[in-house]
Amino acid sequence: MAIRVMLVDDQVLLRTGFRMVLAAQPDMEVVAEAGDGAEAIETLRSTAVDVVLMDVRMPRLDGVEATRRICAQPNAPKVLILTTFDLDEYAFSGLKAGASGFMLKDVPPAELLAAIRSVHSGDAVVAPSTTRRLLDRFSPMLPSGTGEPQHKDIAKLTEREREVMLLVAQGLSNGEIAARLVLSEATVKTHVGRILTKLSLRDRVQVVVLAYETGLVRAGGGAA
Repeated sequence: MAIRVMLVDDQVLLRTGFRMVLAAQPDMEVVAEAGDGAEAIETLRSTAVDVVLMDVRMPRLDGVEATRRICAQPNAPKVLILTTFDLDEYAFSGLKAGASGFMLKDVPPAELLAAIRSVHSGDAVVAPSTTRRLLDRFSPMLPSGTGEPQHKDIAKLTEREREVMLLVAQGLSNGEIAARLVLSEATVKTHVGRILTKLSLRDRVQVVVLAYETGLVRAGGGAA
């Protein structure tokens, strides 16, 4: 079944460009479009969507608030925030709102397509290291990280799971974590899955956000 994509942007020309790229793919289909967040939410009530490409600056309802409302719904589609270099604060807010990642608006077509496929399969669409650099830039928005982590469910993690979580938050891939801890990559993937389940998180991006919020890692990516 083709990946059902929704385009949300107030620039018709930009939506047209994205639609042309996606329409050329045998495994993708643009099933809906919207010019702002409010229209997107209304459309999703009657249209089944797998992945939403979400702009941030739009009239009526911006992409961050729309993402928050969409991700709060059961069986919600995955959301990719579209941003530019000078609007990274919106990408940060989008991640906090539940987006599975963020992309630059001028992303090459091949990267856009790979990102859509990746998020549809359940992965984050940005490298954890990229997310970490974003969070480093906006670390003043986060708690100081002093004392013990405040997220109650972190206590549910085993020592190994907590170790894996720290490495995810520091930007390591599953393969890199496996090499660091002398584990198989499949074992690391299992640990990451358990971390997501125990902490009720959607993907690796939210693991990074939580690690910063709770002070498990400091700005710069080091363990607290």
